[in-house]
Amino acid sequence: MKDADTGAGDTSLPTLPPSGAEQLRDLESEAIHIIREVVAEFERPALLFSGGKDSIVLLRLAEKAFWPAPLPFPVLHIDTGHNFPEAIAFRDRRVAELGATLVVGSVQQAIDDGLVEEETGPGASRNRLQTPVLLRTVAEHGFNALFGGARRDEERARAKERIYSLREAGGGWEPHAQRPELWNLYNGLHRPGENVRVFPLSNWTELDVWRYIEVEDLETPSIYFAHERMVFRRDGMLMAVSPHLQLVEGETPFLASVRYRTVGDMSCTAAVESRADTIERVVAEIAATRITERGETRADDRTSEAAMEDRKREGYF
Repeated sequence: MKDADTGAGDTSLPTLPPSGAEQLRDLESEAIHIIREVVAEFERPALLFSGGKDSIVLLRLAEKAFWPAPLPFPVLHIDTGHNFPEAIAFRDRRVAELGATLVVGSVQQAIDDGLVEEETGPGASRNRLQTPVLLRTVAEHGFNALFGGARRDEERARAKERIYSLREAGGGWEPHAQRPELWNLYNGLHRPGENVRVFPLSNWTELDVWRYIEVEDLETPSIYFAHERMVFRRDGMLMAVSPHLQLVEGETPFLASVRYRTVGDMSCTAAVESRADTIERVVAEIAATRITERGETRADDRTSEAAMEDRKREGYF
């Protein structure tokens, strides 16, 4: 069987079908090229992996890029301690299957160490606390390139991103300092202390991700498919009942058939009502939607018009 992007070398990993998936083949080829370029240019890359759909696809692409050799970099997760247990269980199982090295940056440990202060109250979230933990973990391990699964269609600040996103010594992102990427040429030059966030899925859409999961027959955490869960409505979003969220007056839990479009901290990630319990139904549902997953399900993006951009300037991925 041929390698998906070069046509060279035998591999036991399946490639995309020869017809009906030309766009996915092109996206796959571009992403694999980017991943290989980073490994050739940087001494200490790592791949951000949360067990979410985008990082699942990213990890699969990295697997294809170097098969049959093992991944030449570790897998990194910034764990808030308030993650969906289904996603954490999947993360651990998938990393073990690959025999990869897992590096975990713990928000709870950072709270215990006094690096960050935990928010309190009904709207409290650990999501913003990920940034200083990420920066500390990057510094401790000397990572100078981080693969992330962000896509330009997710959010307005994401749409400004280059594929190679240069970060300052403090981890901050300055959109005016980003470099041109004409003719798919990427400039990995960085000074000591700087690092680059790399987004091989930049040109993908949410639908592309799900179609790739479908044709590659990739496993995903069960919460991506319709299931019954106790939820309550807050600011128009369906939040899961959990020990990490305080109910306020007027919020009444109820049982609903829901699924998740994105996986993050339970305190700021909402579900959507859905009956899509198979991959085919999920693909059909995504094809019909006109609201981005972050716009519909992420409370942390609603704090201001520039919430994502503000976090990225602080060092968020």
